[in-house]
Formats: sequence, C-alpha cells, structure tokens
Amino acid sequence: MAYEEKYKKPEQPHNLILEGRRRLSVSGVEDVENFDEREVVIATVCGTLIVRGSELHIEKLSIDGGDFVLEGEVESMTYEAREREKGSVWSRLFK
Repeated sequence: MAYEEKYKKPEQPHNLILEGRRRLSVSGVEDVENFDEREVVIATVCGTLIVRGSELHIEKLSIDGGDFVLEGEVESMTYEAREREKGSVWSRLFK
C-alpha cells in the first residue's frame, strides 16, 4: 500500500474529546459494531476504536452526522490494527 493511501486525510473529520474520563465525544463515526457496559467497538473513518471501562452507555448516536457520545468510566481507548469487515452488525450476522 502506498504511503499516500495509508496516511491520506479522511473525508470526514475524526476527533476524540474525553472530559474527565466520564464523557467521550467522537466524530467521524461510521458504525457501532458492538457495545455493552464494559466495552464499545466503534467503526470510525480512521479505523476501529475500542473503548473499555465500566458503566458505559451511549448518550448520543448519529450515524448520518458521524457523531457519538459515550458516558461512563473510561479506562482505555485503542485502535484495532487489523482491517475491519465492511457492513453493519446485522448484515454480518445474517450472512
């Protein structure tokens, strides 16, 4: 893969704002792949973001606008190194 393809700027901006480890705002969201009160897996324009913590709940989700707000105790945020499978949770579930 060429350098330009790997590091090109995404079409939609991607930002993370963590307020006091209790509220996480994410832009550039394409899909929420999985969630429960301890882990949320979010597909973003920059890759798959995994948020781990406790008492996590989704406050706001707008796939059309690419906005996502999570509340709870955030312990870690990591990007997955591998490519994610295209499609929503439902489309992958009912193959």
